[in-house]
Amino acid sequence: MKHAYIFPGQGAQFSGMGKNLYDTNEQAKQLIENANEILGFRISDIMFSGTDEELKQTAVTQPAIFIHSVAAYLTIENAVPDMVAGHSLGEFSALVANKTLSFEDALKLVSIRATAMQKATEINPSTMAAVLGLEDTKVEEICQHVTNSTGEIVVAANYNCPGQLVISGTLAGIEFACGQMKEAGAKRALVLPVGGAFHSPLMLPAKEELAAAINTTTFSEPSCPVYQNVVAAAVTDATAIKENLIAQLTGAVKWTQCVQAMVADGATRFTECGPGKVLQGLVMKINKEMVVDGVN
Repeated sequence: MKHAYIFPGQGAQFSGMGKNLYDTNEQAKQLIENANEILGFRISDIMFSGTDEELKQTAVTQPAIFIHSVAAYLTIENAVPDMVAGHSLGEFSALVANKTLSFEDALKLVSIRATAMQKATEINPSTMAAVLGLEDTKVEEICQHVTNSTGEIVVAANYNCPGQLVISGTLAGIEFACGQMKEAGAKRALVLPVGGAFHSPLMLPAKEELAAAINTTTFSEPSCPVYQNVVAAAVTDATAIKENLIAQLTGAVKWTQCVQAMVADGATRFTECGPGKVLQGLVMKINKEMVVDGVN
């Protein structure tokens, strides 16, 4: 029986996020104030009372979710994870929880990542779409067909749970692919309100910028395995963790496979730390026998 701690990614943000932690927990308050200093602006003001539009800005969203997630984790008394994982951005929170990265270093990397991703979306106008009700292999097959037949980049980006896969690519490619998915029997193929093709080759400029920052950051030996998105397996080697974290920007988030691997390695309880309950829901869809809870 092992206890897994999991951390959400972009999309979990909401106005008021982290305020209760700030008001009721001194350690969380200090962490958030420390983040304000590191970033050079009071991100807490946007977290606590910002508009949805302000919170949607990638350069704000990613640090805000990361800060909230780590603050939530720190409020858990005597937390000793047997394993950790994070969905996309959440992988940075996971690496703080298992002591691979310091909070300060991770926040700096998250800020660089967010800014680099924002710039990449401006270079290559692109988007993502959620595909519901198709087998993963069918979605992959259609993505490959669209890319081969049109020259537009379309790839499987987020394997969220069985029957729910997010695709990523150029505007024209995603539009065409959504039509193909529906024709193949998808219950829904819905373009998402995001400003870029995350976890696709279109993020290459951001990957290069993030790699330069990661390669000059100290990664310590982790206190427990992290199940990384791009390999969906336990990783404990600091060098491999770096490589996988860099690869994640252009590679797929294999969340379904990560949860399955954690269960296979003995996980029976999953605790989500951070805003929202999205990952708790996904874990239950992947394996109904798991005990799930959350701290936010």
